[in-house]
Amino acid sequence: MNKVFSVFCLLSVIFSSCKEEEEKTTNNELLAELEVAAKDNLLDKWYPLVLDKEDGGYYSDVTHDFKLGENHNKMIVTQARHVWVNAKASLIYKDSTYLTYAKHGFEFLKNKMWDSINGGFYNLVEKDGEPIFSRGQEKTAYGNSFAIYGLAAYYEASQNPEALEYAKKTFYWLETHSHDAELKGYFQNLNLDGSPIIRPDDEPSTSDIGYKDQNSSIHLLEAFTSLYEVWPDKLLAQRLEELLLLIRDTIVTDKGYMNLFFTADWTPISYKNTSKENIKRHYYLNHISFGHDIEIAYLMLEASHALGLKNDAITLAKAKLLVDHTIKNGIDKELGGLYDGGYYYENEDSLTIINDNKNWWAQAEGLNSLLIMNDYFPEDTLNYKAQFDNLWKYTKTYFMDDEFGGWYEWGIDKTPESKMALKGHIWKSTYHNFRALTNCIKTLKKESSH
Repeated sequence: MNKVFSVFCLLSVIFSSCKEEEEKTTNNELLAELEVAAKDNLLDKWYPLVLDKEDGGYYSDVTHDFKLGENHNKMIVTQARHVWVNAKASLIYKDSTYLTYAKHGFEFLKNKMWDSINGGFYNLVEKDGEPIFSRGQEKTAYGNSFAIYGLAAYYEASQNPEALEYAKKTFYWLETHSHDAELKGYFQNLNLDGSPIIRPDDEPSTSDIGYKDQNSSIHLLEAFTSLYEVWPDKLLAQRLEELLLLIRDTIVTDKGYMNLFFTADWTPISYKNTSKENIKRHYYLNHISFGHDIEIAYLMLEASHALGLKNDAITLAKAKLLVDHTIKNGIDKELGGLYDGGYYYENEDSLTIINDNKNWWAQAEGLNSLLIMNDYFPEDTLNYKAQFDNLWKYTKTYFMDDEFGGWYEWGIDKTPESKMALKGHIWKSTYHNFRALTNCIKTLKKESSH
């Protein structure tokens, strides 16, 4: 009996050792794929191509075969995201070339996009930096959040005090104008002088002007987290925690998804008790956005960690709830990939997919959050690693362009015309996918060192 038991133990050790070796080999292969996807397939295609040496900042339109397009109006969101990516790339790859690219973008933000009279960053400018004003979009909390995000990353990489100065100025400008001291959170749409745009009675019901919203809130959280890591200011810590609790406990529902738009007192905008046709007409204001839901899981955990909230079980549980809801309801069970949006119709328990297209940024955020959940819950019945593997396979097949490089905007399983569409424009650059890929690499390396 002892001999049999000894043989069994020996076989168990051998099997366990082989399994560990197999997992290590698979992880190394995956890491190699992710490294190529981040550097060769993404960064090397975009930079220095998009550096506008004539007017500063970065070009906006990039064609399907990585040539410069025609429309180069510049939005603060995209310009700041380019700064962020290059600042982070300079640290990850220890390559000062990327820091030069980031400095190029910083100079444009400082000299062309900052409003030297009223403060705050313009939302949109022409190629040469001349401001473009459209109603309700002169300035936004969302746009200024990304300015902070890019500036904080550039300061981290360069230690340029001007970058931190502008990040602080933007934070205080939002504090003075956009922050709601009474009801919490931030007003999104701002006039040139920073005053919030109060929703007029005659505003079209499909417009977001005058509402508070989840999107600006989650990216303010992201920006304040990044800024707090390089400037641990007391007021900033208060606002960061306020946003974390607001998102976690008010914006995220008990079912595990976020409401999108709100009145000033955080009453959700809902069309649930109207017809399906009317719900469809108001899709932009009222649906379940799987990409945002899975993204905020990561951003909440990142904020909690930055604040030093050790063993924050409440935030972790809510993050898991968001990811689990997305896995169960928002992923194509046949081909894979995250759908754009769904809806819980009144008197229906199950969720209905109402937009089955799949966008690039949602897949990227899904990859990141799924690996993070696997790190926290490796034995969970949903098997986050298998979910990640399926999504990675889908992304490589239907989003990553093996011929010209970069990512399509929409999955070509549902929208094959994306193969010939722009690879870049004022709403699409390198931020979501570069961050996701490099975060996945970081998470896998951490797992390997356990």
